[in-house]
Amino acid sequence: MSTKDIQRIVVVGAGLAGASAAEELRKLGYDAALTVIGAEQHPPYERPPLSKGVLTGAATPGSALVHPAEWYTEQGIDLLTGTTVARLGLERRQVALADRVLPFDQLLITTGARPRRFDLADAASAAGANVVYLRTLGDAELLRDQLGKRLLIVGGGWIGLEVAAAARTAGGPVTVVEAAELPLVGVLGPEIATVFADLHRSHDVNLKTGTTVAAITHEGGRTKVSLSDGTQTEVDLIVVGIGAEPNTDLAQVAGLEIDNGILVDAQLRTSTPGVYAAGDVANHDHPDLGRIRVEHWEGPDPGSWTR
Repeated sequence: MSTKDIQRIVVVGAGLAGASAAEELRKLGYDAALTVIGAEQHPPYERPPLSKGVLTGAATPGSALVHPAEWYTEQGIDLLTGTTVARLGLERRQVALADRVLPFDQLLITTGARPRRFDLADAASAAGANVVYLRTLGDAELLRDQLGKRLLIVGGGWIGLEVAAAARTAGGPVTVVEAAELPLVGVLGPEIATVFADLHRSHDVNLKTGTTVAAITHEGGRTKVSLSDGTQTEVDLIVVGIGAEPNTDLAQVAGLEIDNGILVDAQLRTSTPGVYAAGDVANHDHPDLGRIRVEHWEGPDPGSWTR
């Protein structure tokens, strides 16, 4: 199918990948119907600022937007926010919403990833404990208002360390629990990971490496966490940052091939002709690196300390 034969392209997922794809399509001269669908109420935004400037208050939530809302109107892009896709009908070339069905000639799936859940924290949350997973603007705003409280962070990856830096800058006590012997050791190697560990400890982060959470209880409005090293601490807030997993539910039900993401070839084509996937949800057959699923689009920033 040539570009001139395409009458409607639908993008399911209104994050950075979806917004960037829509922008590139317009730049390349595609001028037919283009719809971008997102479950969140906000226009597409970048997620890295959520654990940096937006979290510390140094940047406004609006600064994270890929484009202001009016840009989509100016570009003739039908941006549907606060909209949940019920089903992908690939044979009939339709995207089913709660109240209508959208036809498509080509479909791009950019549904991203979701935080990996931690059962102990979720059970404590159901009992009334204060638990946050940092993934959305709403999460960042909720967390920003609580940074001065007694904070336990589960996971010493980029999210965990950046939240720890923001909390210490706000003056709150912070404990980070990391199962590995060093934070980020799998990404940075032991030498650089040691630098990061020392940096956080020098700013009074209680960094517990080689340690896991053994139990969490919430009774009488008090949350207590028992660790594998035998210590117990009482906290006001638990932040879970133990990685992410791709949002493949829609694609799997629709019959696309899935393996740690939606399987795509070097041109981002899925197992169904005319259906593509990109961003965090795509497991890309890279011509040089082989199968790879990438959850970032630029080098991570460790954040800055201000005392």
